[in-house]
Amino acid sequence: MKRIIGTHARSIRIPIVSQGDDLEAITVNSILEASASDGFTIQDRDVIGVTESLLARSQGNYADISQVAAEAEALFPEKFTVLFPILSRNRFSLILKGLAMSRRPITVMLSYPSDEVGNHLMDVDALHESGINPYTDMLTKEKFRTVFGDAFRHPFTGLDYIDLYEQLGTESNITIVLANDPLRALDYSQDVLIAHIHDRKYLKKLLLKHGGRTVAGLDEMLCSPSPAGGYNPEYGLLGSNQAGETRLKLFPRDSQEFCEGVQKKLKDLTGKQVEVLVFGDGAFKDPIGKIWELADPVVAPGFTSGLIGTPNEIKMKYIADNELAHLPPEEAEEKLREIIQKKGTDLIGKNASLGTTPRQITDLLGTLCDLMSGSGDKGTPVIHIQGYFDNYASS
Repeated sequence: MKRIIGTHARSIRIPIVSQGDDLEAITVNSILEASASDGFTIQDRDVIGVTESLLARSQGNYADISQVAAEAEALFPEKFTVLFPILSRNRFSLILKGLAMSRRPITVMLSYPSDEVGNHLMDVDALHESGINPYTDMLTKEKFRTVFGDAFRHPFTGLDYIDLYEQLGTESNITIVLANDPLRALDYSQDVLIAHIHDRKYLKKLLLKHGGRTVAGLDEMLCSPSPAGGYNPEYGLLGSNQAGETRLKLFPRDSQEFCEGVQKKLKDLTGKQVEVLVFGDGAFKDPIGKIWELADPVVAPGFTSGLIGTPNEIKMKYIADNELAHLPPEEAEEKLREIIQKKGTDLIGKNASLGTTPRQITDLLGTLCDLMSGSGDKGTPVIHIQGYFDNYASS
């Protein structure tokens, strides 16, 4: 019988995970229990995705904002500028509260009309009509209110982030300005904390080149072990989430070791070589809200070696429209299978791959996992994917 089903994924319910739990064992046992209850078998090159928050929780990778305050005090002896943070209660407001607890005067420079992931501070049409040049003009809070008023609220949260961030100050030590030229940060202080996620390395190099004194990123805070609480050696505060009134859950540590541990356990128990990744935010953009989901520094902080690289695929529609259009259906199908089997290992720049998207496999799979697991009450933080590496010619 001809195979009909291609790639398919299952979201797996697991027990509540607490600090100190053996997440490798819980993940493996949950996959095997799901296999038994749902009647599927584990196959070579299946993919197991585990959400980053689950791993961080099992590690107890939490930090109090007093740690943020202490590191800010040590890093910045005087006033400093916080450059291009995202607009988020969950992702940044608690970090800013900790920074303000250092009692240093802080200028928070927001990009406009939106932050790097698409959260807007103003209506874009209103910006176009204002005569303000977003490439050159710096706005104080007062000028912003004069031009745009105070009616705009974030469409999903209903918040005014300018007021929210300003009110997080200690003894009114936070000042908000808006600008898109990163060098304007140096107008307020030679010491800058870069809160931008994806361009942080470029921004640091640029600011140091133009006179910055102490220039650091959020990835350079809480990146060393401390008796006071959690840390992440690769990403510091990046990828953190609010976990309480004064507590942050950090991005997990040792994700690579975890993935390889799950892979080995399943190999020992099933004889199958599966691939495993830890996933965070998916890399997609909401077409209505214009928000790019990826507020984590990477989609997958850890993954097994079989997930390295990008897909090597031909564009079936292109082949069907050009090479197969003159053939009867059965002959076209057989020819297409032959073309796929002989496609080779490098299709970059060739017509056969025209229209395919060369994204990293981990970004594609991590995004699928994120969409399936959800961020609310689904209770399915583990995802099992089969058939991802198959194609139309697979039996």
